[in-house]
This record gives sequence, C-alpha cells and structure tokens, in this order.
Amino acid sequence: MKTRLFTCLVLLAICVSGAGKKKVVKQDLWPDGTPISAWFSDTTRVDLSGLKRYVVTDYGVDGFSAEVQTAKIQAVIDRCAQEGGGVVVIPRGTFISGALFFKPKTHLKIEEGGELQGAQRIKYYPVLKTRLEGQTLDYFAALVNADGVDGFTITGPGTINGNGQPFWEEFWIRRKINKNCTNLEAMRPRNVYISNSKDVTVQDVKIINSAFWTNHLYRCENVRYLGCFIYAPTENVTPVDPKRGAPSSDAIDLDVCKNVLIHGCYMHVNDDAVVLKGGKGTWADKDENNGPNSNIIIEDCTYGKVHGCLTLGSESLHDRNVILRRINVKSATRVLWLKMRPDTPQHYEYVTVEDITGTCGSFLVVRPWTQFFKPEDREDMPLSTCNNITIRNIQMTTKNFFDVGTSEKYRLKDFTFENVSVQDEKKAFDPAMIENCSVRNVTIQ
Repeated sequence: MKTRLFTCLVLLAICVSGAGKKKVVKQDLWPDGTPISAWFSDTTRVDLSGLKRYVVTDYGVDGFSAEVQTAKIQAVIDRCAQEGGGVVVIPRGTFISGALFFKPKTHLKIEEGGELQGAQRIKYYPVLKTRLEGQTLDYFAALVNADGVDGFTITGPGTINGNGQPFWEEFWIRRKINKNCTNLEAMRPRNVYISNSKDVTVQDVKIINSAFWTNHLYRCENVRYLGCFIYAPTENVTPVDPKRGAPSSDAIDLDVCKNVLIHGCYMHVNDDAVVLKGGKGTWADKDENNGPNSNIIIEDCTYGKVHGCLTLGSESLHDRNVILRRINVKSATRVLWLKMRPDTPQHYEYVTVEDITGTCGSFLVVRPWTQFFKPEDREDMPLSTCNNITIRNIQMTTKNFFDVGTSEKYRLKDFTFENVSVQDEKKAFDPAMIENCSVRNVTIQ
C-alpha cells in the first residue's frame, strides 16, 4: 500500500511540475539569424464585410456589354472615395475596362462569376510616370492601379483578366521582324500595379492573361498575396510561332519592397514567377528611385510551368532575407535563378531555398545576364556578390541541378547545400566553384 501511495505521489509531482512549464516554440528566423515577426505567420483573410459596398451595376455599369466602360467604373471608384471609402464590387458578369485608378480607403472585390476584363487596345491605358524594368519612366498604366493607397485590398473569388491576346501577337510579330525589340517598344499594359502603399492584401482572386507583367509592386511594405491563382498561357498564343506563350507575363514582380508574404498561391506563366527587381545600370545604386528588397517569404505555393520559381534580377541591386519554402514544382525551367548583370552593382545575400519537391530543368542557376545591358566606365564599380545562399531539404528530378558559372564580374561565397537528394541528368555539381561552400548529406544520382 505504501509503495502504491508513493508512486502516485511521484506521478502527481511530475504532472504538477510539467504543468508549470511553458511549451518552448522554436523562433522562426530569417537567413541572417534575426527573428521573423508574427506578421508573416498570419494568413487570416481581410474581412471587408463591414464596409459599404459599391456594386458597379447599381451605378449604370453593364456586365453584359461589349463596350469599354472605363469611365463608368472609374466614376464608381471616385464616388466611393468621396463618400469616405468602401468596397467597389464587380458582380457576376464581364466588365470591360481600360486603366482604373483606386483611391485611399477604396478596395476591389470581384465576386464569383465576375470578371474585370482588360480592353484590348493600348489607347485605353494612359501614359504616365511609372516604374518598369528597373527604371522610372513614362509608360502605360496597368488595368488596376493603386498609388499611395495604404490598406488596399483585392479580393476574389472572381477574375482579373488582362485579355492579352492581341498584345502577345503584336509582340511576337515585332520580335520576328526585329530580334532586338524590347518589352518597352511593344506597348503593353500590366494587370495590376500597386505603388507607394503599405498593408496591401491580394487574396483568393484569379489574375490571368496579362498583356505584360501580371502583378507589379513598387515601394510597398507589408504585402500579402494569399491563395491567388496567377496564370498566363505558355504556348499557342500566336500563329507566328505556336511554341510561343504570353511574353514577359511574370507572376509577381517586387520592386524595392519590404515585408512580403506570398502564401498558398498557384503560378503558371510564360516567364518568371516571383521576381525581385530594384534598378539596373552602372550607376543604378546612385538613383534614389531604386533600392533594395528585404524580408520576402514565398511558401506553400504550387508552380506549373514557369521560367524561374524565384528570380533575383535581371534589374536588381540588393536583395536580403529571402525565403522560398515548402513548394511543389510541376515543370519549372529553373527554381532559384540569380541573374548577374555585368553592367550593374548587385548584392544578393541571405537567401534560403528549402523543402522543395517536384521536377525542373535547372535547380540553381548563377550566370551573367547580358540581354539589353549597357556597361559604362566607373572607377569605383563595386564587385557584385552572392553570399549566404542556403539550399536544403530538396527532393527533385532535374536536368541540371548545379547550373553555375563563375565570372570576374561577381563573387560567389558562403553557400550551403544540405539534405539534398536529386535525380540529375547533368551531374555537374562542383562546390569548389564557390568560395567557402558547405556540403552536407548531398546525394546526386
């Protein structure tokens, strides 16, 4: 009896002792070792149900008209702003429009079966001062524009359809005649352009068929893309060449942005998926319009066919604390692509790619990028550097896992490859090409 009583008291003491201890939760860290804030763990959808709704059909906009209704839809946005703000609602139907400009305290909701469809002539997109390809310049507005609209939200489940077919065809015709034809010469609008804004959320919406880049964010902070479907065709868009897809239809371009979460999205486009930009040219680091990207997480996403899952460059200066994790790749040409411009001072540091599965062409690509570059003489030109790049927990089938080239124009150092298991055709893995490269538990077959 005494033995049984003693045992019970011991067990009780253990339970009481354990109850007083707090569960230790491992702090999620950025690649540079600093803590990741709780903001990045919050994927709660923005609830706009308490705001006044401005359903565009209540104000004379026709969801079954073949006419371009830019002015009528813009008038609803303006009224919403003038009356203190609210949600501009695109209900069931197809609403054709040129460039729309959202104002402070206005939001966009596209309901089930609703489609905001881009007009197919460039005249419906006015030329204004904007940002494109690492430059501040005059170019065409996007279909959806929001500048200086803190708290701006785009919600689905409907569709923003850039309706880009004629723009794609014209681009490939121009490129066939002139192989040096640039994106800027082809005159195409983007789908979404958000600039100089904080606390932006784009959630549960389909953003498809953009004539040019699909989503472009410039100088934005605290941005979330949650559960979005981002698509552009990757072939059969022009009879000039059936193999051609929607040109330069990048899924999400981040241009001088800070604190960005891209979570649970599907991306299939005829160019790179998530792209970090910030400026280009020999003197780009001296231009106040340019700048770095920092604190970027892309997680739990699925990739269809893309040129690069995560691409730093080609117009990029300084990117720091970037994480690509827990993604499945269906058919990417590349997973991590570090584009090195010989004419631009670039620094890519503290980038982690982890927990990746699927199939790709090249997994890691580090190569000079010389398309349309213009080197100039500069005595104090900094040496471009890629450092503290970590690749771990990888299970992939690849054609070329290690597609890396060295150059006198840049330095590669402090790379880590850990827990990597790949079926690789090329078998070109050569860590000696990288200064201070750490390799642990890497199997390449």
